[in-house]
Amino acid sequence: MVRVETGARLHVGFTNLSLAYERLYGGVGLALDEPRVVVEATRADGVAADPALRETTHAVCELLDLPGANVRLVDGLPHHVGLGSGTQHALATLEAIARAYDRAPRVRASAPALGRGGRSGVGVATFETGGLVVDAGHPTERFTTTPPARGEWSVPPVVARHPVPDDWRFLLVTPDGEGRSGSDEDDSMRAVVERADPSIADDLSAVLVRRLLPAVVTGERERFGRAVGEFGRLNGAWYADEQGGVYRPPVGELVAALGEEPSVTGVGQSSWGPTVYGVTDRANADAAHEAGERALDEAGVDGEVRVVRARNEGATVR
Repeated sequence: MVRVETGARLHVGFTNLSLAYERLYGGVGLALDEPRVVVEATRADGVAADPALRETTHAVCELLDLPGANVRLVDGLPHHVGLGSGTQHALATLEAIARAYDRAPRVRASAPALGRGGRSGVGVATFETGGLVVDAGHPTERFTTTPPARGEWSVPPVVARHPVPDDWRFLLVTPDGEGRSGSDEDDSMRAVVERADPSIADDLSAVLVRRLLPAVVTGERERFGRAVGEFGRLNGAWYADEQGGVYRPPVGELVAALGEEPSVTGVGQSSWGPTVYGVTDRANADAAHEAGERALDEAGVDGEVRVVRARNEGATVR
């Protein structure tokens, strides 16, 4: 029996959504230690899997030309809340089944056949190495406004990867509800890309190179937080027409409330949300958690609050 464990990921945003530039997308994000995905797999003559992993298990067995597998989801991420559940579940399943048959999983090469890495490469990269990652994006002429068919792309390479300081923590506030996924997400992304203002990409590049990356390398948590918050806000300007504002409701109310809290910097929306994140540290973790609870109360919505570490390693296999 093989057991694979990985964590969630935050998706801070993309470096470019404009067709005016040579590379499209270019994801920026980081790995979290919690919440976690834990998948167990054993060899079998047919497929027996938890419902959430059944389709992926069939796809992996076909991809690797295997007779079958028994797959159990011991712990999983909530679906479509901005924490990367689709990619982390799929890659953990791939890794567990391949290892059960003493195969090398070739995660990066196999991810497109499982429908992963078609826009952002952050989820694949954090599964591989953890840390904060920036990917190179895809050639614009290959993707235009519609991505290639499943499996007909390569996961974008990582252009920067840095460990996150051990003392930093990340506040996660997840109001009840789901973000966009599937064809709804594809349609929204197509609409965003078709009218994306290229000047926003120029501003994002400046934030990334001059502020965000230097701050994580030097361990300046508040500077990093402010840069991350600005990076997310600029991304939200691209999405405003599709999600009802720079942040999707009720995320805007949560961001505004947390922006007033001294224990938290760098408040933003992960992917399509609804999870809101903020950057804090070990000394302010309790205060940040209380701030998250207050923000939910002020917005009048139910949800879950966590304060978690970053994850500076890839998936672990036992």
